Amino acid sequence: MARYVRLIDMERCMGCRSCVAACQVENYYTPGSAWNVMVEHEVGTYPNTRKVFATMNCMHCEEPPCQKVCDAIGVKAITKNRYGVVLIDYEKCIGCQYCAAVCPYGVPQFNKSVEPLYPGAARVPYEQVAVADRHPTHRKKANVVEKCTFCWHKIEQAIADGKEDRVGKDHQYTPSCDVVCPVNARFFGDIDDPRSEVARRIGAKKATQIKKEFGTRPQVYYVLEGGDY
Repeated sequence: MARYVRLIDMERCMGCRSCVAACQVENYYTPGSAWNVMVEHEVGTYPNTRKVFATMNCMHCEEPPCQKVCDAIGVKAITKNRYGVVLIDYEKCIGCQYCAAVCPYGVPQFNKSVEPLYPGAARVPYEQVAVADRHPTHRKKANVVEKCTFCWHKIEQAIADGKEDRVGKDHQYTPSCDVVCPVNARFFGDIDDPRSEVARRIGAKKATQIKKEFGTRPQVYYVLEGGDY
């Protein structure tokens, strides 16, 4: 059984935000509820300073605190499937935001509105797709919580097509943020397959997870710039 993870190489990332834009287009972005954000900060001592970039999206933790708190209050809107993907059921979510409160990574985003990107103007092409024709993860509602899904709609299609082995290789089966990176700073695939590129790179580059002290076992790995963290 495949278990999907992401690798982000901060030694390569140049902060272009192509991944952020790709996520917004692929996943029907609503203002104020970004699923992928760019984090940047300055390191060094003036005048010898430079910026370090990293993107933050859902970590799809092996021990997701968001799911635990959602279960604890009896809502059970958050699940983790057998492929390691953590998903939110918008039909069950009550918008309590406890998941956002307990997430060490600040991932869950409360969607206050489903207003168009440009109120008073024509809807952009992806907004014109009828809600009924969208994947369940794209049928957004006001006053519920959203987050990155590892582009589950693409992985699900790979499973349906019998092409699980092509996830992380073929564009149609790979998260859009990982597809568009112009400097090959992002990789996605099955960590349980030692032959997969993501598994090999995680080992070769000594990639690590962030905030491991919380015991969440995040499934997004980072190659950190030497000595900066």
